[in-house]
Amino acid sequence: MLVHEIHAFTAPGFLGNPAGVSLIPPGLPDRDLQSVAHQMGLSETAFLIPEGPNRFHLRWFTPTTEVALCGHATLASAHLLWESGNASRQEPIEFMTLSGLLVTRPEGPVILMDFPAKPPVFTSLFDELISGLGIKPVFTGRSVFDLMVVVRTEEEVRRFVPDLEAIRQSGVRGLILTAPSGSADYDFVSRFFAPAAGVDEDPVTGSAHCTLGPYWMTLLAKNPVTGLQVSGRGGVVKVRIHGDRVDLIGSAVTAGQRDIEPKAV
Repeated sequence: MLVHEIHAFTAPGFLGNPAGVSLIPPGLPDRDLQSVAHQMGLSETAFLIPEGPNRFHLRWFTPTTEVALCGHATLASAHLLWESGNASRQEPIEFMTLSGLLVTRPEGPVILMDFPAKPPVFTSLFDELISGLGIKPVFTGRSVFDLMVVVRTEEEVRRFVPDLEAIRQSGVRGLILTAPSGSADYDFVSRFFAPAAGVDEDPVTGSAHCTLGPYWMTLLAKNPVTGLQVSGRGGVVKVRIHGDRVDLIGSAVTAGQRDIEPKAV
């Protein structure tokens, strides 16, 4: 199976998040897709099944499991489809996914993705976990997928050392840690940890910005907002909110490709 490696949410000085992307025929067993994602070893690998002109069934797999929503691998998929000529730039690309219909379109040199907003709702159910992690929260919220914790400074986000086992046992997909940006170039910074999904720390997490965007838009009274994910690789996500949807906007580059034979995981 031919798998392309695309780096999503890149920006000058930031390497973005690598994703695998493969165009496949219908009917391949899930175990083969999981095997390929495991061998790729990236936070997500996307599998595309053509359903018509500019319309694809899209699935995302981490090295250990299938996930319901993934931003960077969707951005990577759109980039590959346009670059390879498998989709027309004159029309949006429609992806049918576990999270419903997702639409992407080019916007000048960047890619725009229309995703569902996942705003956080205040919770105190994780206070013991947060205290044990050594975090002093300003706000704690729960989205459909994740726990989001806001702290006062960017430095707190950068120097945080996660207890991955505690996060794994928390019962959420992942932990979003965020704070106001110390730079005028960005509105907020974040990191994302999802050890239960096989991703200890994700380099750049598009789906987390479905939660981050609505929160910071409300707090800052600003729309759009721009986030910097301060992982080792780093990356930039611009978020525009409209009703119960968000536009996630970013860039991608092609890094290479691999031919992988599915095998038992």
